[in-house]
Amino acid sequence: MLRALRRSLSMRITDVVATQLRIPSVENIFDGTQDVLIVEVRTDEGVAGVGEVVSSSYVARAVIEAPRSGGGRHGLREILRGMDPLDHEAVWNAMYEQTAWYGRRAVAIHAMAGIEVALWDLKGKALGRPVYQLLASSWQPRVRAYASVLWGETIEETRALARDLTARGFRAIKFGFGPIGTDPAEDRAMVAAARETVGPSIDLMVDVGRRWSVERAIAGCAVLEPFGVEWVEEPLHPDDLEGYERLTPHVRIPIAAAETEDVVPAFQRFLDAGVKVVQPDLGRVGLTHGMQIAALAARYGARCVPHCFGTGVNTAASIHWMAATGGGLVEYPMRDNPLCRDLAIGVPQLEAGVVSPSDRPGLGIELDAAIVERYRCVPPWPG
Repeated sequence: MLRALRRSLSMRITDVVATQLRIPSVENIFDGTQDVLIVEVRTDEGVAGVGEVVSSSYVARAVIEAPRSGGGRHGLREILRGMDPLDHEAVWNAMYEQTAWYGRRAVAIHAMAGIEVALWDLKGKALGRPVYQLLASSWQPRVRAYASVLWGETIEETRALARDLTARGFRAIKFGFGPIGTDPAEDRAMVAAARETVGPSIDLMVDVGRRWSVERAIAGCAVLEPFGVEWVEEPLHPDDLEGYERLTPHVRIPIAAAETEDVVPAFQRFLDAGVKVVQPDLGRVGLTHGMQIAALAARYGARCVPHCFGTGVNTAASIHWMAATGGGLVEYPMRDNPLCRDLAIGVPQLEAGVVSPSDRPGLGIELDAAIVERYRCVPPWPG
């Protein structure tokens, strides 16, 4: 450890590489596993770290690759070259201030977050320790995982998904988007079918996909209440904080939200509005701020559960994060495509409904070179 620390004192960032990957057929659905941006931070010592940016991959890639420009307009690669990769605070401040003219929120923060996760992976490798042990002095290295899927287009498709996921050992399942939230009678039938299939002992969560008004959400939660729903996710538009303030006192089911947010004060606003489950995505907030958001939620008596619907890079990072916070639950995407399933080697696998972070240095994963080459997306972009 001491030898690694001495070596790290002179380590410098030499490059930040943004790799965009895309499956051949991308549908216009809320599925972040179809088109992804992986970022790698490289150093002069040969130590590198990887992270995932959760945003528009095309726009975020430009934020990273843009050349130096006028004040506050620089690309992140140019900002980071020559910096100490272990000084996370200095790196974050440099990125934040030197992108201030076009950044401070949204895609610039998302790109910074992916880089920040990569820096934690790099730090773990440099010091020979897994990330969760760097994030906290105590940890809980067994984390419940919930299967995250889209609703089937029919009740029978949903039943088939539910049967498959319970057979794989999941003890918690979330269904989202698809036809849910469009008709009260159909919502009831769909959720009833899911509950009947998984049985009473498995946690069932419902993601409405921002489709309801306040009045419709109050009525919709009442419809779902008999089915023992663990939470109703994103019933309202994320800009409708006043709506969340009106909704939360009138429903018994906990409300989950805030997956689109990217800065700590935004999560506090949702907590102030009575949301009981906040859902930061590390590819939008980074690990350092993720730890702060988890602590903030705890002070409100609320839960912090990662939003994580991308590749195994983000999944592995989220598992380390929850192990470090004792958060107890992590989203585990179950889309059946190679970017979700095969890109990252070493992603913790489900055992008896739980996952454990790798004890290898860093995040404990590596990228499958064959998958990267096969799905690499380069100009000209798809039409």
